[in-house]
Amino acid sequence: MGTEQLLNEVKAKAQVWLDGNYDKQTKTQIKDLIDNNEKELIESFYRDLEFGTGGLRGIMGVGTNRMNIYTVGMATQGLSNYIKNNFKSLNQIKVVVGHDSRNNSRLFAETTARIFSANGFKVYLFNTLKPTPELSFAIRHFGCQSGVVITASHNPKEYNGYKAYWDDGGQIIAPHDKNIIDEVQKIKSVDEVLFNGNDSLIEIISDEFDEIYTDKIKTLSLSPEIIAKHKDMKIVYTPIHGTGVKLAPMSLRKFGFTNVYNVPEQDVTDGNFPTVLSPNPEETAALAMAIKKAEEINAELVMATDPDSDRVGIAVKDNSGQFVILNGNQTAALLINYLLTKWNDKGKLKGKEYIVKTIVTTELLADIADKYKVKHYDVLTGFKYIADIIKRNEGKATFIGGGEESYGYLAGEFVRDKDAIISCALIAEVAAWAEDQGKSLYEMLIDIYTEFGFYLEHLISVVRKGKEGAEEIQKMMKNYRENPPAAINESQVVKIADYKSCEMIDIQTSTISKIYLPKSNVLQFFTEDGSKISVRPSGTEPKIKYYFSVKGLLAKPEDFEKTHALLKLRIDNIMQDLGVK
Repeated sequence: MGTEQLLNEVKAKAQVWLDGNYDKQTKTQIKDLIDNNEKELIESFYRDLEFGTGGLRGIMGVGTNRMNIYTVGMATQGLSNYIKNNFKSLNQIKVVVGHDSRNNSRLFAETTARIFSANGFKVYLFNTLKPTPELSFAIRHFGCQSGVVITASHNPKEYNGYKAYWDDGGQIIAPHDKNIIDEVQKIKSVDEVLFNGNDSLIEIISDEFDEIYTDKIKTLSLSPEIIAKHKDMKIVYTPIHGTGVKLAPMSLRKFGFTNVYNVPEQDVTDGNFPTVLSPNPEETAALAMAIKKAEEINAELVMATDPDSDRVGIAVKDNSGQFVILNGNQTAALLINYLLTKWNDKGKLKGKEYIVKTIVTTELLADIADKYKVKHYDVLTGFKYIADIIKRNEGKATFIGGGEESYGYLAGEFVRDKDAIISCALIAEVAAWAEDQGKSLYEMLIDIYTEFGFYLEHLISVVRKGKEGAEEIQKMMKNYRENPPAAINESQVVKIADYKSCEMIDIQTSTISKIYLPKSNVLQFFTEDGSKISVRPSGTEPKIKYYFSVKGLLAKPEDFEKTHALLKLRIDNIMQDLGVK
């Protein structure tokens, strides 16, 4: 499509908004874009927002490709229509609505609640910002058929989002996601959206529910006697201006920890995230203030959650006493190793337990599970797929824990999404367990590498913004499929997994086997030296992500630094070979 044709189509879509029942401020902003900023006009209208791996997510502003009360409204009406079709036999359909600390989140949440109530649904609306996993918990607690949380997770401040959940407390997956999109696309005008709510059907969830949620989290503790011995361990926690500000410290104290320190500047609820460039605990800078605080008070552990408190990043002291930030694979390994060890020690492993990880998460978790003869599942990226495994196994097998490399973890079955409130409490418990053995978390991680092999992983995200960026990312994936590398870092590619065609290609035997997972735009290259390279476009951000994983033997803890350097060099060479910076 030519630029002029695209611009004409975009202007036609914008004119629909100018002629329709949209508020005066929205129309003024659209006119300004038409007159002064055609590039932004195109970005705002060239497509409609769609559900991806994280639901509906986009930059806030006017237009069909932006987060605003109208795109939120059409999504909610489409979701309402779908819910009504799926639960026709119920006299009263029930839903939960929550939100994070982002700009416009309360507005979007209240808009969603009103539309649900106008459709005749009983709506449980949280009284204020709450962690996303608490909404997942609430869906099952109140016996709801669906739920929505307004959040863009760890995205930059310009973004907001809309995550839809089903009756199991997990995020929407196929076929529901595509069917909901179909319902939304049937709505041709905002006039079809029932914006005028029924206040009698909206019930506000008070802070008393926080006690119910955190009391349930407390039941996950496996070592209360060890925490009692090390309850004064110093912990620094920051919510990075988000929803964990109250509940993460509450859960830590319910577990028994008494020395929990905050970072006052970051306890302030602010959707502009003024103290960080990005509220993403995967980024080192996001933990800088918390680490500084930890150095001042000589703390043992630093934890930071993202704005909706489903992800947590941690920093621990290395062997020289300096704080280092662990990646998501390392934290997952510490957590899963602890859970399985304790379940085993307590005689709780009966042969029907399992863990779950995503395909781009470290294989170290599978090795740990194998040690304890615990089954492990691999799923596509996105915690909704972990939730689906829990749902499928309900009543047949017991979920112990799981996680993904992007700092999301879960234990127990009462929440069906990654949960940083649960994770913070359990990670602190792992730290106390390590301290009880005279070790730091860093030393415990090295012990794990010594036992199972030294896995080193690295993630690179290549950003390509806007329409042109999205097209470039698709071209990159197309090229990898049509011209796959024969060797990477002088090691032959022996297998290629294409999750779009659901095929595993064995290069050496020229055989193809089926991958029994939903189709997804992901490629994985496995090399002769044991390296695994995964490539996938993000479903929630304008990025293409590269996941690098290499493995080596760590004969003894003293060899850690030397082995780390060799493995890092291997990753550097792989990146250079693929032209990734």
